[in-house]
Amino acid sequence: MKCKLRAPYGALSFFVKEVKKVPYIHFTEEQKLRASEVDLVEFLRHQGEKLIRSGPEYRLASDHSITVQGNEWYDHAIKEGGGPISFVQQFYNLSYPEAITCLLGGEQGIVYASAQKQEEKPRKEFALPSAGQEMRRMYAYLLKHRFLDRNVVNAFVRAGLLYESCEKFKDREYHNAVFVGKDENGVPRHAHKRSLNSLGKTFRINVEGSDPRCSFHYTGTSNRLYVFEAPIDLMSFLSRYPRGWQEHSFVALCGTAEHAMLWMLERNPCLRTVCLCLDHDEAGIEASGRLAEILHEHGYDDVGMLQSEHKDWNEDLKARRGLPAQEAEEHPQLIAASEVCGRIGVYMEECVIPERVGRELTNALCGYEMNLRRDYPEGATTCIELASALALYAYGRGLRQLGEPHSSEELLEQLRSCIHPHQNRSSLNSRTAVLAEQAHAVLKLASKPGIRSEAEKRQLTEGWLELALSCAKISVKYEADVLKQQQKQEQAALQQEMG
Repeated sequence: MKCKLRAPYGALSFFVKEVKKVPYIHFTEEQKLRASEVDLVEFLRHQGEKLIRSGPEYRLASDHSITVQGNEWYDHAIKEGGGPISFVQQFYNLSYPEAITCLLGGEQGIVYASAQKQEEKPRKEFALPSAGQEMRRMYAYLLKHRFLDRNVVNAFVRAGLLYESCEKFKDREYHNAVFVGKDENGVPRHAHKRSLNSLGKTFRINVEGSDPRCSFHYTGTSNRLYVFEAPIDLMSFLSRYPRGWQEHSFVALCGTAEHAMLWMLERNPCLRTVCLCLDHDEAGIEASGRLAEILHEHGYDDVGMLQSEHKDWNEDLKARRGLPAQEAEEHPQLIAASEVCGRIGVYMEECVIPERVGRELTNALCGYEMNLRRDYPEGATTCIELASALALYAYGRGLRQLGEPHSSEELLEQLRSCIHPHQNRSSLNSRTAVLAEQAHAVLKLASKPGIRSEAEKRQLTEGWLELALSCAKISVKYEADVLKQQQKQEQAALQQEMG
């Protein structure tokens, strides 16, 4: 049974609608155990999800921060993970009974294989793949198919950071490009292999035993570090902007984890400006936001984001030669944020009664909470957006009292700019309790009698903004999920038409 993304919350109380009664489903302990042991790799492939091999794990092509192995998953962006049941609940917005039903194959009787128990293996000592006697295939692939500049390729070959491997397996030779990462003493500690075929499936993997801190990089003399997802992205950027590139420092994360970036900064104190140059797609945009946050936590304030015109820097090289290039993908949440904030602005103008902000906010949130049990998402988004508008109005009123007046347009732009996709990933159903606590704290502080001090005024004002943001993020997440589901359905229909 294929699990479909569904509406994560229900009807608005403004409309009379019968509450759906969810039938009780009894599962035996044996059924629960089977559901918890489902192999997530096989399950996701059956759902049509594209997976990317990354060592012993697989990454979701649609979200590189999520890895699966056997019956376990982990979201590196929010540092949470679990088993098959929690995965289906979190990413398919299903209830516990629905998740188990889905994992057990539903009424169609599909049986997903159980994941084999992973044995603890000792860490393998790192060793570079065997080098071939020539680099003819590698140069042909990088120059003719990936359009890299020969001088850039030569520079990394001469530095011992790039070569062509030749490995034998079952009487066959396999040739790959090997991107080498060295430690501070020039000793190889990391290697990323990439197949040299221009057709068919692509093979990309970090060599077992690699130190993730020492991935493919180059150290220059300036104070600037450029960060990329993959080595070919890095070299494509240098091919596109070759002038004086040796002055600066560059690192390819070979994924989206922060380890190599932080290691470069720790080893080179002169690096103070960081340019995040990750892919121009949903996963790259989220990773850039998360990495920027990590950099700020480590005391780096001069952090910027450079985006390719197309999906990545190599696609830009293709486009410059007049070849078909994969288009850039804007993040669905960033698209939804503008639309949601626009509606919130309308509610601020038309629906807010200044003397009844607290009461109307309570009513809106009660309606939202009640309708989580119903099946009418359009009404629910209206309810939560109205709550956001009321809280944002109260925030603006607080700023005026502090002598910092803002126009409605400025308030809405501030709200929109605070919506970061990498911070808005958790399941919508899991936010109810947190939202209730947040609203209770703000309303309690607002109803406190007496004259407020300057600090209390600021605390209340900031509380209103946080509440407005929490409400807006719920609607943005829902709208983005719907948009993603529509895009998947359109792609599936297009593929079916093309045979």
